Amino acid sequence: MNDPDATPDRRARCRRAFPPARTVGAAAVLALTALLIRCGAYSFSGASLPPHLKTVAIPLFENRTPEFGIDQTLTDAVIEAVTRDNTLKIAEPASADCILRCTLNRVEDRAGQYNQNEEASTFRVTLSVQAVFEDMRKRVVIWQGPFTAFGNYSEDRDAGIDEAVDKLKTEIVNRMVSNW
Repeated sequence: MNDPDATPDRRARCRRAFPPARTVGAAAVLALTALLIRCGAYSFSGASLPPHLKTVAIPLFENRTPEFGIDQTLTDAVIEAVTRDNTLKIAEPASADCILRCTLNRVEDRAGQYNQNEEASTFRVTLSVQAVFEDMRKRVVIWQGPFTAFGNYSEDRDAGIDEAVDKLKTEIVNRMVSNW
């Protein structure tokens, strides 16, 4: 206001062009309130399950590999993860609202790193699963698709398999209960 070039007319024009700060703040609060009210009907949880799906059946994974026992390990891990997630309850196939059917299609080992003698020092085991998640009430497939995960190991292959199983169960359960 101590500007020598500012005339009373210029100050009046500036007031008309730029509203006072409290007016801008009030408009921002109103805009934010309107946005929140508009978004209030939506959930930010990412849940995508229809409300009628409360229970899931998870039969033993089908095993199309020569590997013994990984199918049972995967099945148990996914059931445990679903139980821990608590979005769906485990049920028998005859009474479940939905069913998760999975097939273990491939178990593959490859060398990961080599030492100075050009010998493999670490290995990677990769598990590939095909999954189908079906709504048994409406008789429609909700989703289906492949899942692949790996685990690294140096001497204990079972540790690599456990790592891959852990990754697979997380991916599968996340796909079952969320949109992410």
